[in-house]
Amino acid sequence: MELGFIGLGRMGLNMVTRLVASGEHRVIAFNRGKEPLKKAVEIGAKGAESIEELVKALKPPRAVWLMVPAGGVVDEHIDRLTPLLSHDDTIIDGGNSMYKDSARRADTLSKKGINFLDSGTSGGIWGLKKGYCIMVGGEKRVFNRLEPVFKTLAPENGYAHMGPAGAGHYVKMIHNGIEYGMLQAYAEGFALMNASKYKLNLGEIASLWQNGSVVRSWLLELTEAVYKENPGLEGIKAYVEDSGEGRWTVLDSLDKDVPCPVITLSLLQRFESRLGGNSYSAKLIAALRGAFGGHKITTS
Repeated sequence: MELGFIGLGRMGLNMVTRLVASGEHRVIAFNRGKEPLKKAVEIGAKGAESIEELVKALKPPRAVWLMVPAGGVVDEHIDRLTPLLSHDDTIIDGGNSMYKDSARRADTLSKKGINFLDSGTSGGIWGLKKGYCIMVGGEKRVFNRLEPVFKTLAPENGYAHMGPAGAGHYVKMIHNGIEYGMLQAYAEGFALMNASKYKLNLGEIASLWQNGSVVRSWLLELTEAVYKENPGLEGIKAYVEDSGEGRWTVLDSLDKDVPCPVITLSLLQRFESRLGGNSYSAKLIAALRGAFGGHKITTS
């Protein structure tokens, strides 16, 4: 299948690599920075020097995947693409956009005859090898047309159509909200064990719990890896950013009168970490965010 791809950041370049490596897709890539584009060409993608050149290189019905920061940057790229595209072409937003924005964009584009899919994409920097979990919103017929792309990017049973426009990014938002709560729970537990009198080997415990335990998970695998590399979490500042989706999840819970105390408190704990202090749990969360998503770790 043929696909245009805009945005070769932490995840974008790996996604292009996975698509090209399958041998089933022709990818035309564009990125503002030249070095990532050069790397994409080296692994087999065709490079475009501009968005206009990218669109011209695609045969109708075209499909262009956006992997750019949420917010105005998405709108900017859609505004640039829209006059270049034709009836029944498709734009896929694979970033972490607010689901209401995705529904709005789909409505606006549909009036111009252009399809829009919102693709919640999870997997971080590990997706290249393990595959990405993909949650798609938009028209089912458009999803079906582009299913070969999702199938290549995802592991077995790792992609699905969630519903109409906005549903994909809504499910991804909740996914990330749950992630906030899970990270906080793990971090608090390990902080408590670290403070105990038993001089426990926390990396060993993270490994142990992956075998038969009800709390086993990929996050525990990463916890083991973090402790193997840095047993004392030395040099890591107790400072945890939030990328937005945790906030949106909390706001959605307020709008719907659905109590989400764990997710809410995990978000507030991130706020508190940025006020100073030396919380062990915040250090571990920061390290884990770096491990699964390549997020910047503030050093002390």
